[in-house]
Amino acid sequence: MKALQPGSSLFVLFAAAAAAPAAPAAAAADTQSLPEEDGVLQLTTEDFNTALRKYQQLLVHFYTPLYQEGLRVKAAFEGAASELQGSEVKFAVVDVTKEKDLAKELNATSSAGIRLYLDGDKYNPVPCPVPQNSASIVTWLKRRAGSAADLITDLGQLETSEEVTVVGFFKELDHDYVQVFYSAAIDLPDMKFAVTQNSEVIRKYGQTHDVVLLLKKSKTIQVHKITPLTSKEDLIVFITVFSMEPVTEYTGKTASQILSSPVLNHLLLFIRKSSADFQEIYSAFTNAALAFRLKILFVLVNVDESRNGRLMEYFRVKDFEAPLVRMINMTDQVTFQLPSDYPDEETVKQFCQSYLDGKAKPKMRSEPIPERWDEKPVKELVGLTLEKVGFNPNKTVFVLFYVPYSQRSQALFPLWEDLAKALKHREDVIIARFDASANDINMSMQGPYPTLYLFPALCSERMVFYTGERKLKDLLVFLDEEMEKAKKYRVVVNMQALLPKKLPTVSFV
Repeated sequence: MKALQPGSSLFVLFAAAAAAPAAPAAAAADTQSLPEEDGVLQLTTEDFNTALRKYQQLLVHFYTPLYQEGLRVKAAFEGAASELQGSEVKFAVVDVTKEKDLAKELNATSSAGIRLYLDGDKYNPVPCPVPQNSASIVTWLKRRAGSAADLITDLGQLETSEEVTVVGFFKELDHDYVQVFYSAAIDLPDMKFAVTQNSEVIRKYGQTHDVVLLLKKSKTIQVHKITPLTSKEDLIVFITVFSMEPVTEYTGKTASQILSSPVLNHLLLFIRKSSADFQEIYSAFTNAALAFRLKILFVLVNVDESRNGRLMEYFRVKDFEAPLVRMINMTDQVTFQLPSDYPDEETVKQFCQSYLDGKAKPKMRSEPIPERWDEKPVKELVGLTLEKVGFNPNKTVFVLFYVPYSQRSQALFPLWEDLAKALKHREDVIIARFDASANDINMSMQGPYPTLYLFPALCSERMVFYTGERKLKDLLVFLDEEMEKAKKYRVVVNMQALLPKKLPTVSFV
């Protein structure tokens, strides 16, 4: 069998589809003109059905204008449309912000969704994988119209490639599992695929027939034995996981690869690459990753990179918390936090296994409010009570923010108990603590945990970061000084409220 050669006619690429009998609905003459720009149909709810009747293969991009990912996919879509002008596939776009009824009817709300409609079937389209570029779409359509025989190639052309190549070593091409291999190639258009039946080439890599290899510059990365029991899904997981590094850094180029991974458990390491212990921690993280390749995707997030700010905001991670490890399941978005302030290899492995065994406790936005939480000398605050208690205008609240697995945090517990006892006669003062590992904080924080903040009794929200000695005497002096400032501030604020608005106001420093 001969491989499809570069430069073949686009009509040949889709000859298999073109040879199929036309749908009955297409037999009727349909002369209605459809709006079109640069060869791409601009469809609305009213003319969508007309386009389905008119074109046997209709590739539609449902997009949202001004959405960043949607714009990237739109550019790839338009590039593919230009390249495939005159083929059997007609390209079209639908603005889902304008055609809301159509988008709702077709459940096409994704801003980056591309679907192939065949023979006028409106409700059973073939979803196109999210493309990296226009070549992804062209490759997807080409592979759909072809067969495994089209992947037969001279490996010598691919062995020097910097990119990973997926190679199927098959003795015969009529086995069902060869079609499984080809189906995986269709679903992964951004990957290079090849097939060989050359026994000499197969022996060169020390293999037998009917295996799938991942190759990079002639080096075997991983081998997968393919059998009649191998499913397409199993093969896709194998290819996507082992074509990536054990630890993938989150960047603009890898974001879509990470988010589209079939491995739904993601372990994220938030760390500064500029930190002195980066290499040591990264090495430990990588070693742990090797033990969970097909079960957990390990991701590195560089805290030094400002473009990662949105990701850190999503996970509510502060830069000073790095290094920090979080687990998230991409299906239910439940997160878990590594119960340690230092991610060494063994601790990370134990955490991953605990998570897979269902024993790890999820990180909640707020723990339940403890019973009788306000009856103890040190009040235990949670996400639901922090702001309500902290910003009480009639109480001064001193809070220890801690993480229970930190020895430095635990070392402060006795001091905090002593502070509460020393102030037990003060009804206007509350001494409290807050588990930052189990509750989210919607405030701007400074410094690593444990950290101390005073919420003075004021008319407006204010919090003061404590930087002094962590000794009882120093804490008491700091508290008294800040309370005196708060009293003066309150007097000034009250006076300003009584002054005519056109008179200059008085400020307090």
